[in-house]
Amino acid sequence: MRILMSGGSGLIGTAVGSRLEAEGHTVVRLVRRPPKAGELTWDPVAGTLDPAAFDGCDAVINLSGANIGDKRWTDQYKAELVSSRLLATELLANTMADLDHKPEVFLSGSAVGWYGDRGDERLDELSAPRDDFLSDLCQQWEAATAVAEKVCIRTVHLRTGIVLSAKGGALKKQLPLFKLGLGGRFGNGHQWQSWISIDDEVGAIVHLLTSEICGAVNLTAPNPVTNIEFTATLAKVLHRPAVLPVPTFGPKLLLGREMVDSLMLRGQRVLPTVLQRSGYEFQHTTLDAALRDVLHRS
Repeated sequence: MRILMSGGSGLIGTAVGSRLEAEGHTVVRLVRRPPKAGELTWDPVAGTLDPAAFDGCDAVINLSGANIGDKRWTDQYKAELVSSRLLATELLANTMADLDHKPEVFLSGSAVGWYGDRGDERLDELSAPRDDFLSDLCQQWEAATAVAEKVCIRTVHLRTGIVLSAKGGALKKQLPLFKLGLGGRFGNGHQWQSWISIDDEVGAIVHLLTSEICGAVNLTAPNPVTNIEFTATLAKVLHRPAVLPVPTFGPKLLLGREMVDSLMLRGQRVLPTVLQRSGYEFQHTTLDAALRDVLHRS
């Protein structure tokens, strides 16, 4: 296949691109800087994307978006979190919709933040969203693909959970404290964490390229855990203690209450119902196995 990818330099995009190329596919990456071999330039803010980028293209993977956990959620950065996703997604969808020869499939990013903070409720793809910043962001993000869906391009919304990789994401940020024996639960630790190994994140995306699925798909492992379970398992794998809770006043002072509440003290118990029904076989169904495998390769 010939696949056009945005967000190809991020944690997930890098891993997906490498896997696809290893399997013999051609991946063309959209970049905002001067392009190298195998890359094309675009500018979502200016709304510029040469339709010729889609020539011979079988699929589009959209992973664009400013990092949710990188900066304090000022009003300015929250606006960037939204615009970086909507402008990129709308530009791809609108350009594809006007083509005579359209790609067959459009895999577009989303997140389990769609569901909001739901306590112990078991959530699948049919569960309704909530009214908070992350849920609203995800709803807008998914709605931005509407034009592509209207012209019958098979569109999948990748509702991704916490991706486990020693190379980036939440796990990489936690490792230094845990390796020192200073890691611990956040708050009361009862908040759910819907995780997925980087291997299964990539495997699921590759699987969805050639499946017949459309609509929302939860990219999470079958066994979500509470924060208490997550911290205890990570500490066990690292052979370190995790006894004391992490004080929240420091992160709240540094990152702001809204960001810390949303990303650290709230959660969702999300199940990959659609993915499992489609026949996808997970490499890592338990957190212990996932962490041991991921950290063994770090």
